[in-house]
Amino acid sequence: MEKTIYIDDKPVRLKSTAAISKRYKAQFRRDYFGDLLKLAKVFAGAKDAGEQGTKEQNEDEQGGDTLASVGYDDLNHLDFEVLYDIIWTMAKTADKNIPDPMEWLDTFDAFPIMEIMPEVQDMIESSMTQTKKK
Repeated sequence: MEKTIYIDDKPVRLKSTAAISKRYKAQFRRDYFGDLLKLAKVFAGAKDAGEQGTKEQNEDEQGGDTLASVGYDDLNHLDFEVLYDIIWTMAKTADKNIPDPMEWLDTFDAFPIMEIMPEVQDMIESSMTQTKKK
């Protein structure tokens, strides 16, 4: 899966392939799927806490299952560095010429995670889905 998003008004190509987990581990020495599962736990906790109202109310008020729905107690499990690293890995997969993560992040004046995550959420989910054998 590939798409172009805008970060700090700059177009950034992102790509998710079967190699993303290996590229992530080679760069950051952490397990891609393990980090995703930690993030999923944060969002699952936020979703469970948000189910006190109706689903429509929570999605309208909190923007669905996004960072806006994460509660204070969930912050213990949320590591923003993981989000930056996942996005860098997708950008590196799309463009082999981008620099190392710190240098790349320095090219942006702002990196609004709240705006970026809904754009990449489907790409993250697609890297974890399983296809049925025919």
